[in-house]
Formats: sequence, C-alpha cells, structure tokens
Amino acid sequence: MTSPITTQVRDGILIVTSNNPPVNALGAAVRQGLAAAIDQLEGDPELKAAVIRCEGRTFFAGADITEFGKPPVEPMLPAVVDKIEASTKPVVAAIHGTALGGGLEVALGCHYRVAVPSAKLGVPEVKLGLLPGAGGTQRLPRVAGIEAAAEMCATGTPVGAKKAAEVGLVDKIAGEDSLLDDALAFAKSMIGTEPRRSREMPVHGDPAFIQQFATDNAKKFRGFDAPAANLRCVQAAVELPFDQGIAFERQEFMKLMFGTQSAAQRHIFFAERQAAKIDGIPEDIQLRAVKKVGVIGAGTMGGGISMNFLQAGIPVTIVEAAQENLDRGTATIRKNYDASAAKGRFKPEQVEAFMGALTPTLDLEQLADCDLIIEAIFENMDVKKEMFARLDKVAKPGAILASNTSYLDINEIAASTSRPQDVLGMHFFSPANVMKLLEVVRGDKTAPDVLATVMALAKKIGKVAVIAGVCDGFIGNRMLKPRQVEAMKLLMEGATPAQIDKVHVDFGMPMGPFQMSDLAGVDIGWHRDPARIENVRDALCARGRWGQKTGKGFYDYDEKRRPSPSAEVQAILDEFAAKSGTAKREISDEEIVERTLYPMVNEGALILEEGVAQRASDIDVVWIYGYGWPVYRGGPMFWADTEGNDKIVAGLEKHGFKVAKLLKGKAEKKERFTRPV
Repeated sequence: MTSPITTQVRDGILIVTSNNPPVNALGAAVRQGLAAAIDQLEGDPELKAAVIRCEGRTFFAGADITEFGKPPVEPMLPAVVDKIEASTKPVVAAIHGTALGGGLEVALGCHYRVAVPSAKLGVPEVKLGLLPGAGGTQRLPRVAGIEAAAEMCATGTPVGAKKAAEVGLVDKIAGEDSLLDDALAFAKSMIGTEPRRSREMPVHGDPAFIQQFATDNAKKFRGFDAPAANLRCVQAAVELPFDQGIAFERQEFMKLMFGTQSAAQRHIFFAERQAAKIDGIPEDIQLRAVKKVGVIGAGTMGGGISMNFLQAGIPVTIVEAAQENLDRGTATIRKNYDASAAKGRFKPEQVEAFMGALTPTLDLEQLADCDLIIEAIFENMDVKKEMFARLDKVAKPGAILASNTSYLDINEIAASTSRPQDVLGMHFFSPANVMKLLEVVRGDKTAPDVLATVMALAKKIGKVAVIAGVCDGFIGNRMLKPRQVEAMKLLMEGATPAQIDKVHVDFGMPMGPFQMSDLAGVDIGWHRDPARIENVRDALCARGRWGQKTGKGFYDYDEKRRPSPSAEVQAILDEFAAKSGTAKREISDEEIVERTLYPMVNEGALILEEGVAQRASDIDVVWIYGYGWPVYRGGPMFWADTEGNDKIVAGLEKHGFKVAKLLKGKAEKKERFTRPV
C-alpha cells in the first residue's frame, strides 16, 4: 500500500506532503509516514530544513475517527509530535484549511507555523468529552499564552489565522495562493539557527485568567467534565515543568477517555452521522432537484422554516391567508436577520440578498413552480387535509409536499391528495431557524427518492435530520408524553413543580417539565372553555395562568420573569388530589427520575419495536438536538445502557409500568441498545 506521506527535496529543504483524503486525518499510515520523514531529514546531511504540508482542502484536521475503539497502532501521535519537535533542523508547518486537534498538535510540534489567511486552528477535543492528548494543553500556553490556550482548550472553538498570528500561534501569514513558496522561503530563512521548540518556551500570560474563565463560563460548562479537565491541564502548564505537565495531561486524558461522558459524546458524534443513512434505500439514488421552496403560513414556524432555505441560497415563496399576517411574518423575518447582522453573523448585503429571495403572497397559485412545498399552518387534521387537497391541484407534478405537523398522521394527510408518494412530514423544532433537529416523517407511501431528497436537503440547510415513522407524536413528542403524564401525577401525590424541575435540571436538562410548560404556554392545545374544567391544566388556564406570557403558570413570575412557588397552584393541586382521593406523601428525587425518565426509555423501546425509528441512536439524536437532553449523557437510549437496562426495568416494574418487550429482552440478555464506542 502506498504511503499517504510523500517527500521531495527543493533547494536543500525536505517537503513532506500528506495526501490522505478527505481531511488528512492522522491515521496510523500518516503517523508512520511523518516519523519516517523526520528520520530522512535527520539522516541526510544535505537536508537543511523541512516543510510539512497537506494536499486537498485542509491541513491535518484531527485524529482518524475510524480508529476509535480499535487497538492502538504505533507510533502514537504524542511520540510523532515529540519526534518532530526534537529535530535538530528547522521544521515549518504550512497550514491551510483547518489544523484541528491532533493536526494543531503536529503544528505545535513543528518549530514554526505559516498559515494562509483563511486557515482556522483549534483543539475541539472537548466537544467529544476529551482534551488534546498529544501535548496540546502544555504547548499552547507556551506558544499562544495562557488566555488563548484556556479558551481554545475549554471551549473547542477554533481561531482564525489573523487571531492566531496576534497571539503567536502563527509566525507568518502566507499568501492565499502561495503557501508552499512562502513556507519554503520562511524555512530557508531559519536554516542554521537553533530550532525553537515549544516545550522550551516559557508559559506567558495571566494565570488568574484560568479561574476567571471557569467562573464566567460556569453556566455553559455545567455538568460537563471535560472543560474543567482542560483548564486543569492549562493550569498544570503554568505550575509544572513540561514533562510533568505532559504526565498530568496524559492522566487527565485517560480519565476522560474511559469515563461515561466522553463515551456519550463520541456516541452522539457517530449517531449524528449514522442518522443521515436511510435503511433500504441505495446511497446513489437519483434525487429530485429542489431549486425553489414554498412555505404556507408566515407565523413563527413558517417564518423560521423560510429563513433556513433563504440562508442556503434557495428562493422561498411564502403564502398567508391575510395581508396583515403576511406583513407581520415578513417583518419578523427581517427583524431576525437584522438582529443577527447587528451581532456580526451576517453582513447587511447578505440580509438584503436573503430578503430579496423571499416572495410573500396571498395567492396559493404562486406555488405552482415550487419543487418543495412545506405547510406550516394550524395543527388541526381537517384544516391540513383541506390545504393538501388544494395543493394537489396547484403543485406541479413531482413537487414534494411536506407537513410541519408535530404529531398528526402523515398517511391521513397524504390520502387527501392524488399523489401520496410525494408527501412526507418535515417536523421542524421551534425556533425553526435556530434548532438543529428535523424529524423527517416517512409515510407508508412516501417514495424513496422523496425521502432521500429531503434528507440531503436537511444537511444543506444545516439541520440534523432523523427519519421517523408515522405514529402519534413521532419520536420526540411521543416520548415526551409519558414524562409529562407522570410529572402531573407526581404533583398530585405531593411533589412540587420546583422539586420536579430541579431533578431534571440537576440531571442536565436546560429546564424541567413545568418550566418548559410555562415558557411554551400552558394554554397550548387548551379547548378555550373556562367553564369546562376536567384537569389541573384546565383549572390553570381558566384562571389565566397561561405561563410566562401572562406572568403566571405553574409558577408566579415577577417583572423580570423570575419564578416563585404559587399558593394558588398548590391550592388547585390539593383540590384535585382530594377529589380523586390521592393521598399526599413525601416524594424522593430518585422516584421522580424513575417515574419521569425511565418511562421515556420504555417508550423509546416501543418505538424501536414498532419500527418508528430506524435505530436506537436516532432516538438519542432527536433528544439531544430537539429537547436539550444533556449531550454528556448521550441520549435516553445510551443513558439506559449506561445505567443498566436491568435497573431501568426494575424501576419501571416497581412503579407498576408495563415494560416493553424489547427493553425486557435487553435487560435479561445484558444487551445494549447502542454500540459501545
């Protein structure tokens, strides 16, 4: 097998080139080739310096993920980086594209770094629950300073070449089209000088920054192990000699590598990629062209959905029934774009281009030339069926017709058209221009090319798409239901909204069930008849307790929307408990977990049994990207594997739940829902 690393000599300088598509990952063959190239440099007296560069679109963009979970192959990356650094002749890294993770550590092992203006440099390991384990946490504070090192390691956010040059991480900015020549010229200028080794440089910057940065980002880092471990390593660089710092980094790396959090984060990394694959459909299926999109409804969802396509350069025709609603909807889209532009996310001319590609209209006929039409109107089956019957007459042959329903039957909607093969669900999550999840709902008659086209399009508009089958609530909302039902029962039995919410927030959720209800609106889906009081929610709504928007829901809110317990709510709960003969008792936090989170796993198992989800990891992706499940717990099904499915079953049986056959089987056979990583 030919090595992905080749060498050539120009004017006494060894050019070491990696060609390992698609991202020059640092697999075993690349590591072996780099080590051999340094041996060549050291062993040939005619060679005076070296330049390490990459073919293709990027410099080394990190570890080879296909090696994850496999036996290690020598040389390991830390040894390669040390070998480069120990060279007695100057070694220059020529960086384009991205130098990420192990790629940046290779660059730090080089004595100098030259980069094109568009290059990005970073250590994103923290996003996989890890830290740079080839000396990155020890070399960065010496090369780029404590502040840049702490920020880069703990957040994983890359820096551009200009910023990298300001902090000393890049020695020279090259021409965008003259990287190799500029790197060779730089290497030539260093011939005869003692190489500058990162390990020998003193750490510089303000050590107090590390603790301050941790404090400032406490909310963002809450629950995660890796950011604190990264910061401890940067602190070690400040306090310990280099070799001791490296030993500390290795120790912290191994702790993270074999911990459940990194396993969870790596699981989600692979699960997201797996979710894009459609079982039973060939990868090379011919997709339908989508050059123009129609959106029906200019409300919050319709507007947000439209923004996704406009940003991807796809023109949108948005339809409303009343001019006032249309004007309000388009004004909101502009307002959102202007707010993003004010934060520097878009340039003013981009905003104008987005708005220029938007055609607002009251005429459904204007959708006749659209390749994809997404309905985002009132969540009512009759209303939706009527709309799809109208669309059937308006849309051109081969146009894809999608409903943004969050729980209604796609087959029933499709049956109101003469082309059910062209119909599917596209369930966006609110706010649709921000939330990454898209549930793509496959109807019984949805054509394979329609499904494949929408999955590919989802990627183009920056969404993480998961295929779901038809059932009430699909994957996410179906699993949310048992949690909400049990949470309400627990309130009647003696738990408080604050206690239940705290258990969920401590678990790692952004908010608990009742905080979420108050934020979304307690009145969503309410029948609107104050005289008809059949349950606690009816009683709350009848008294105007609709959530944060009315200043009271399950909690009372002050003018800054800060919650406090409500005596009125407690009285309502007591009244309903008395009516139903429910005795009040002390509820433990453990019982709240068993009765609100375990049933979600059970529902997930039923979803898999019924084939509503393609795989357990897809369920995890839905909950991570759509509902704020903590990524360091890897999603409900991965979490169940971590907790032990036998423990989940025992907890469910203790509280009288009917356990899904699949879940019971996994527990008995000591099997997992998800593959270990």
